[in-house]
Amino acid sequence: MKRTSFLFLLLFLLALGGYSQQNATVQTIDPRVAGTPLELESRLMGRKMPYLVVVPEKYNLKEESGRVYPVIYLLHGLTGRFDNWLSRTALAKYAAGHDAIIVTPEGGNGWYSDSLSKENDKYESYIIKELIPEIDKKFRTDKRREHRAIAGLSMGGYGAIKFGLKYPEMFVLVGSFSGALSAAEFTERSRAGAIGRSIDEIMGPIDGELRKANDIFDIVRRATPEKIKTLPFIYLDCGTEDFLVQNNRDFVTLLTEKKIPHEYRQLPGAHNWPYWDKQVKEFLQVAGRMLR
Repeated sequence: MKRTSFLFLLLFLLALGGYSQQNATVQTIDPRVAGTPLELESRLMGRKMPYLVVVPEKYNLKEESGRVYPVIYLLHGLTGRFDNWLSRTALAKYAAGHDAIIVTPEGGNGWYSDSLSKENDKYESYIIKELIPEIDKKFRTDKRREHRAIAGLSMGGYGAIKFGLKYPEMFVLVGSFSGALSAAEFTERSRAGAIGRSIDEIMGPIDGELRKANDIFDIVRRATPEKIKTLPFIYLDCGTEDFLVQNNRDFVTLLTEKKIPHEYRQLPGAHNWPYWDKQVKEFLQVAGRMLR
């Protein structure tokens, strides 16, 4: 599946635009509120990795000190940052209606994958093997698979779906908003330009094993009926004016063919923060029902 240079230019600019954070109605561990974000001294990344956490309004009350909470991880897009969800949407306001811990990790421009060429860029292993255990250690989380979800926008949508397919024992729900779901097919030679070149560095040659391991279309095609039974529920949405809408339709067609449980919403909107602000609110409602 080839994409034009214009498409990839838009992908590169996906994190731009948006609006300011609204007043938080939950306790927010956020650099604009607490001074600095939380950090994890990552062995895999070879550096400190920042992240933000939104906790439920009642989290610190003594009478609930023994209560555990489900966790929702939200991944940012290409050229974005770990604090985008709080600074560019009303996430803190929306979270007030849900008894869940929300974590927003740093993903750089690493496509939530372990890089073939950069030893200390292991974003997939970092989130799965270090960050999630760190959150479970530091916060009163319900560590069961049935109480953990992950979602993201564009690059983050790809990453969230990939994590759900590769680690189904860890997530009951995965979500994608405007997902760049064919990321593993992007190459410099397929007119992807700088974006394709960076993915070449991360995933290697198009016919290599690492590409195959990161290709969510291929993972779904190869899924056996036994494997399908273990997969988390997949939630996807994409705007009808989004340049990635056909990519999402193609993936949904494949999910339907494989009889993988999912929900797809195709709504008016483009590849921008006003659309993602609306959809993260919707996803929290879906997650609230499933994680309960």
